[in-house]
Amino acid sequence: MEIKSEKFVSWSEAKKMLEKKAKEKELGYEQKNALEHLRKFSRLTDKSANEMVNELEKLEKLRERHMVAIVNILPQDTDELKLLFANEIVTLTDDDKKKIVSIVKKFT
Repeated sequence: MEIKSEKFVSWSEAKKMLEKKAKEKELGYEQKNALEHLRKFSRLTDKSANEMVNELEKLEKLRERHMVAIVNILPQDTDELKLLFANEIVTLTDDDKKKIVSIVKKFT
């Protein structure tokens, strides 16, 4: 199998892609498990996830993978947010962390 491109996607986008593929043909074992997992744990709609990413883009310190992780995990406080960035080089101020948490709470 050849990889043509790579892109970070939210769980809601991945669920949408797998559901579309499931209509076209039978999913493999791993794909079925992934879809089942996404149906259980994906809490945002595709539209809400995209809107949240648009708001997070205004904070210029975040990369695409950071924004997608925030959308997927939906940290409810600054301590949970710190865990997401524990192994990252990004330095967020307390104000940045509060803005991110307020954006998440707006969509949950």
